[in-house]
Amino acid sequence: MDSYRLQRKISVPFLDAMSDMVMVACSYYHCLYISGGSGKCVHRVALPNNSATNWPVNDKPSFLSVTDKHSVLVTCREVRLIKEFSTDGKLLREIQVPQDVTSPSHTVQLSNGQFIVCHGGPADPVGLHRVCLIGSDWHVVKSYGGPKGSGSQQMDTPCHLAVDRNSFVFVVDLNNDRVLLLSPELTYVRDVVSRDQLKWSPLKLFLDVQRRRLYVADNKWENADCTAGRVVIFSLV
Repeated sequence: MDSYRLQRKISVPFLDAMSDMVMVACSYYHCLYISGGSGKCVHRVALPNNSATNWPVNDKPSFLSVTDKHSVLVTCREVRLIKEFSTDGKLLREIQVPQDVTSPSHTVQLSNGQFIVCHGGPADPVGLHRVCLIGSDWHVVKSYGGPKGSGSQQMDTPCHLAVDRNSFVFVVDLNNDRVLLLSPELTYVRDVVSRDQLKWSPLKLFLDVQRRRLYVADNKWENADCTAGRVVIFSLV
């Protein structure tokens, strides 16, 4: 945990386009869930024996998350759906996001059953770049952001989220090269990670709530290909 030295490598059969890969771990079932590339499926890797299976999503996944009930949320940007699966790939439900939540990238379910969703990007027809709280009636309760920009009330392609135990939201603001901290009311608190703390561009993050550490993937992109990368670890106070 403290030396950050390579322990081992995990081989996952039939996983393509590694630069587009996303994954999330489940400590309850001791497994990894991985998606990426052109395959419209989720791979499940059991730990520590590395046995791998997969199941179809039937739409291209963007980002994944694990709920408090240990199910898997798959956000499907192109069709604006959130799909919830059991650990063995059974489809539990499909959630259509509101009309004004265009191009959703990542979804995290809160302990009260509501959802935090980030959306917006180059292909967004509406041009909104926001983090939204979606209630149990599937309507937007409140949001942060709007038209893209670089100010404290704006974002440019929010793409990945993490939520701590107090419902504070960490969000990757991709094209502004920063990570923002939002309050439970979705108001701006501060830049947790700024442009000058990164070498390239952030895309994904992981929050270790017990150790209060934030892991940020810092990648160099050339012609849509990732040519270099590292993980930057930040201590949170």
